Amino acid sequence: MKKAWVWVVVAVVAVVVGILFMGGPPRDLSKYNSLKDPQISSMEKQNMLVIELKGDPNKVGKETFGKLYKTFFSMKYVKNKAVAPRARWIVPDSISKEEFTGYYGLPVPDNASLPAKAPEGVKIEAWEYGDVAEILHLGSYGEETPTIEKLQKFIAEKGYKIAGLHEEEYLKGPESMFSKPKDYVTIIRYQVRRK
Repeated sequence: MKKAWVWVVVAVVAVVVGILFMGGPPRDLSKYNSLKDPQISSMEKQNMLVIELKGDPNKVGKETFGKLYKTFFSMKYVKNKAVAPRARWIVPDSISKEEFTGYYGLPVPDNASLPAKAPEGVKIEAWEYGDVAEILHLGSYGEETPTIEKLQKFIAEKGYKIAGLHEEEYLKGPESMFSKPKDYVTIIRYQVRRK
């Protein structure tokens, strides 16, 4: 009986944390409507709490973001608890997803520092941006290819070339417990520079 009670408490805590922090209150996604069509803009560098990991993002992503959020919530100077997670990948065409090298991250303030008991492999680093090309993808991650191809074509047509890793920012995804893949909202992003 005691074990069952403990699991109920754990489940309730997980639901509350998921709603309040990982999914956050429903985000106003209307400010991203302009990204339904690809565009080029400029972004400042961003300090990120990061874990580098090799493996299929569908298999390692949930646990990795869990470690990041656990560290994130224990950091000083972090006031905005509802940040959208991001990930960058080295994705050569010739390898399987199991061989992807991913950089999973959460934005943190410039004055943030790692807590003493941060998990192994967690670090703070600056992600450089500058000129970026972005597009909004609505739907499951498995259906991103046409959106990515549209963005890459736009980059070439505007006289730019990709100058960085493939990046995704998850505005609404599986961390929102009541989301279905068809409802996911992702920004797909590349650093770019003029040809």
